[in-house]
Amino acid sequence: MSEIILKIEHLRKEFPNAVPLQDINLEIKRGEIISIIGPSGTGKSTFLRMINHLDKPTSGKIIFDGEDIAAENCNFELMRRRIGMIFQSFNLFAGLTLIENVIAAPVELKKISKQDAYNKAKILLQSVGLLEKMYNYPDELSGGQQQRAAIVRALMMEPEILLFDEPTSALDPTMVGEVLAVIRMLAKQNLTMIIVTHEMNFAKEVATKILFFADGGIYEQGTPEEIFENPKREKTVAFIQRLKYFHYKIDNKNFDLMEMQNKILLFAEKYGLQNKYTYRLQLCTEEIIYEMLNGAYDDGDKISLVIDIIYSEAGKNSEFKISCAGKNYNPFANVEENLEDELGVMILQNLTKEISHEYLNGVNKINFKL
Repeated sequence: MSEIILKIEHLRKEFPNAVPLQDINLEIKRGEIISIIGPSGTGKSTFLRMINHLDKPTSGKIIFDGEDIAAENCNFELMRRRIGMIFQSFNLFAGLTLIENVIAAPVELKKISKQDAYNKAKILLQSVGLLEKMYNYPDELSGGQQQRAAIVRALMMEPEILLFDEPTSALDPTMVGEVLAVIRMLAKQNLTMIIVTHEMNFAKEVATKILFFADGGIYEQGTPEEIFENPKREKTVAFIQRLKYFHYKIDNKNFDLMEMQNKILLFAEKYGLQNKYTYRLQLCTEEIIYEMLNGAYDDGDKISLVIDIIYSEAGKNSEFKISCAGKNYNPFANVEENLEDELGVMILQNLTKEISHEYLNGVNKINFKL
């Protein structure tokens, strides 16, 4: 069994107006690569900052190599030398050249000679494609080059854990790939890494474990396959598939069809749906509404019909959920395709991939995928 290098016990962080992390419990083995994903504001960066003692936990333990580094009596300056951190904004010293930036910490803190640091830095800079830039100043480098230099600076201390706080979030999209390539290279070297990232494909590719943060802690965790291919919990599913929701309720047979169609149009425009796809959404919604209004209700019945459209930006597909109180009515049962009055059902069948119906507690529930 691999050695536990980091153990988190009941970690909590409170701010005056928020409690982003309530009860974090986690074990990380040496050599594991952990990717932390989740919506903004769920405490991902705060979690990293507490490990590196940039933010002090409100309570709980952070046990690194057997020692609680969150304890008051811990000499964290010594422990921090063994934990490297790469920030969003590079944090290079503007007045120092690239080579001076990367050798400063080992010369000052580890007391190695400048020559030894220089020789080691040249090897690392070459490995990330920056050797020819070693005498340039930070403002002479691109954002991607600065972040690669920041990674080398952390590696110079030979850390046992590397923390990456959204290392590509401050970069132009054209520079993201060069930084991710360096992290991929490090992933092959059995380094222990914790990476907060919004790059989902990268997280899936490089991590051995995925943590999804929500609701004040680790909402769901598992292998990349478990989280990205078969997430179990609702918020994980919504985040991974980047689900967008449209909701519309009808309580009168004389509802405003044009208003509903316009709302669907605005929904489609907001998320960049193609015109052809938008038309299908509108057509399917209109047809299923009238099918249910005509089939599930008698004259004078009180109407209660709810349409939910769930669009997946990741899969580029939609799921319809229709809840319709009234009589048990399945418009797709025993369809005679030659009957003119079933034209709406035929349209729906031609446009949709999967259709299901159930009648539960006086409510028809119909799902279909477009």
